Amino acid sequence: MAKQYDLVVIGTGTAATATAMQVRAAGRQVAVVDFRRFGGTCALRGCDPKKVLVGGAIAIDHARRMKGKGVAGELHVDWPELMAFKRAFTDPVPEKKEQAYADKGIDAYHGQARFTGNNTLDIDGQALEAKHIVIASGAEPVPLNIPGEKYLATNEGFLALDALPRRIVLVGGGYIAAEFSHVAARAGAQVTVLQHGERMLDQFDAELVGWLMESFRAAGIDVQTQTSVEAIETTGNGYMVHASSQGKSVGIEADLVVHAAGRKPNFDALDLEAAGIALEKGRLKLNEYLQSVSNPAVYAAGDAAQMGPPLTPVSSHDAKVVAGNLLEGNHLKPDYNGVPSVAFTVPPIAAVGLTEAQAQKKGIKFRLKSQHASDWFTARQSAQPVYGFKTLVDEKTGLVLGAHLVGPHADEVINLFALAIRHGITAENLKATMFAYPTGASDIGSMM
Repeated sequence: MAKQYDLVVIGTGTAATATAMQVRAAGRQVAVVDFRRFGGTCALRGCDPKKVLVGGAIAIDHARRMKGKGVAGELHVDWPELMAFKRAFTDPVPEKKEQAYADKGIDAYHGQARFTGNNTLDIDGQALEAKHIVIASGAEPVPLNIPGEKYLATNEGFLALDALPRRIVLVGGGYIAAEFSHVAARAGAQVTVLQHGERMLDQFDAELVGWLMESFRAAGIDVQTQTSVEAIETTGNGYMVHASSQGKSVGIEADLVVHAAGRKPNFDALDLEAAGIALEKGRLKLNEYLQSVSNPAVYAAGDAAQMGPPLTPVSSHDAKVVAGNLLEGNHLKPDYNGVPSVAFTVPPIAAVGLTEAQAQKKGIKFRLKSQHASDWFTARQSAQPVYGFKTLVDEKTGLVLGAHLVGPHADEVINLFALAIRHGITAENLKATMFAYPTGASDIGSMM
């Protein structure tokens, strides 16, 4: 006989946990299920462990830039020690997660969830039935469908390396490629990035990415754009990556080849068809309340929903929306206005709001201010040659439409622009704010 619940959540990451906890706090019977270690992508194989490794790269990079400016001696990354530090964050997560569920009275199942009906699941032979089911199962690397794809390491594999290979090739040019390349290069690896498109980080402003590429070159990262990987084969001492670039064949030897070409939800194992859950071009068909349009018993949140940017704060936001709708009926809709995005390169690049092209397409008249500001104090005091910004302000209302930053503190300062966009704070209000000086935020007045 199937075990009965008010809610079963598939996944144990940010969106899954927040949804389960909120619904359980209202007195409902809740279960979670995951075939992987409990904790989800961000805590175990994404943002958190990545940021720990980036911290090591930042320390090395800063020390090297300050050489001859009061900092002496040679530093290097001890990879095993850095990884041990990273594991101090990741290793305790699954047990803590399991204990947190138990403390709240949430039943936890280890296994692969598979739909057997509109509101029923099979978990490796255990039958569950629920009034509602939330899909919050995260995302996986997209299939590349090339010979030798099985030799690709994933982001999870890179973040678990006991030793850093000497030659690393990253296939792709987005967040993962940009961030991992900076970490690996600062740690002493020879790094090559193979990007199919015309440039890296196409989620960010092209001009600012152009400025950021100076830091790739300074770190010795070989970025090859307009290059398509066609096959990977093993050799006597590693791998050979076969690619084509503008009609020419390219062969690159590597000790490690990393998949950095994007992620998407993998619903195959869930057997959505058994529950009548509709897909459209590989995406769940959801209504404005994050509810399946074809099976009202099912909702989705986070990366699995694919309604907002694939970011951890979006997962938390989705969870609040879904939990509220489950408890009180559909009345909450996600609002992704003013969600900041950061690539933790060295230095970081960040964006929030509209780009120039988006503002123009909307027919908005706006003021644009853009500058490569490597001569500003913020950049000079840290000996960082990469520093710049681009801001867009609505001419009629004075509201901030978009902000694009690269350089020191960009990952923190972007949050103030996000606050302004989400809550209608004008550019003049920002300029009138007295920020602590000298800080990255104190440059905001000069950016508007």
